[in-house]
Amino acid sequence: MTRRSLLAALPFFSLAQAASARHRITNLQTMVIQGGRSYILVKITSDNGTYGIAEAYGTPGFGVKEQIHAIKPWLLGKDPLEIDKLYTLMGQGNSNLSGTRTDGSAHNFMRAASGIEMALWDLAGKLLNVPSSTLLGGRFASKTRVYNHAAPKDQLDKASCREWAAQVKADPAGFTCHKFGFAHEKHSNRILSTKDLLNIKKGFDNCREAVGWDHDIMVHCHWEYDVRTAIQIAEAVEECKPVWLEDPLIVDYSDSWKRLCASSEVPICMGENLARREGFLPFILNQGTDILHPDLRNSGGFLETKRIADLAAPFGMPMGTHNTGSQVNSYANAQWATSIRDFIAMETVTGKGDWMDKLLLLDGPYIKNGHIAATDKPGLGIEINPDTAKAHLAPGEAWWT
Repeated sequence: MTRRSLLAALPFFSLAQAASARHRITNLQTMVIQGGRSYILVKITSDNGTYGIAEAYGTPGFGVKEQIHAIKPWLLGKDPLEIDKLYTLMGQGNSNLSGTRTDGSAHNFMRAASGIEMALWDLAGKLLNVPSSTLLGGRFASKTRVYNHAAPKDQLDKASCREWAAQVKADPAGFTCHKFGFAHEKHSNRILSTKDLLNIKKGFDNCREAVGWDHDIMVHCHWEYDVRTAIQIAEAVEECKPVWLEDPLIVDYSDSWKRLCASSEVPICMGENLARREGFLPFILNQGTDILHPDLRNSGGFLETKRIADLAAPFGMPMGTHNTGSQVNSYANAQWATSIRDFIAMETVTGKGDWMDKLLLLDGPYIKNGHIAATDKPGLGIEINPDTAKAHLAPGEAWWT
């Protein structure tokens, strides 16, 4: 076999040949759609008309759209396949931006940078005619598990829990994993009373009894508690075997996180508010969590978050993802997740059969048996349904052309 025929036989040689026809970015656009939340969609177009689509963080999204447009002049004319370089240096040398968006300085706008980075992965896959998961290193799974927020109206009432269990078991989307918190009297000092803790135990025991063991439960805490109370909550829900106890402590790292993990029989999960490898590193090195839970729109997009997963892998820490985005982010997130070996499940606020499940043009049902299937289409397999998007444009927004 000649050297040329040997190279031609290599799977990535064809990608290199395609990449030799260099392209340039010619446009960067946003479009904000609105329902219960706002969703900032991003579109990046190359000189041959090929485009990539993703979603930046919406609600709360103050300044994100404006920051994306501030980055636009810096991005135009650059090679869309140089994704790592573009992400790392985003805005460098532009006096209007004063540095990059990804270096952790005070002017950091990771939500803008993350949305742009993810749109570049969709564009790159389309330019090279392969799924983005291939460019990220390949798939470890053919589908991604998703979880919703279905919860009983009253966890302390067994009849209410049985009604909830019947509803989630009949859900056409087939969700088998549900995340929700618990009702209690609010305390400003981050602690719970003995009665609160007993009610938490009773409520989650009622949920487990009603739904059985074919469905999983996740317990959400919204960063509200001190370390001793978090340990007590973990003890209260232990018997219902949650997948995880999410965000029980103040967001930033302290040794209290390590103390909690060492004390809890329930896996501890956190990460939706953290950005970049630097934000997750102390949790990984100090065993301050059991499961990482980044939001791709906060953490730096696809490659940065994949690197976070790689950092965690030698410590045996798997990953899930926070996601309150539209169907655009949910579908893209699910495609990215297949490239992560130790991935548990991703959140979604979609899957209810309303307009949010019609924002993308997809073949067949969106979520089946609680999973989103991997796509073999180029890029992220994303195409916006113009009729749905136009019907839900935020005030002052227009359909992109």
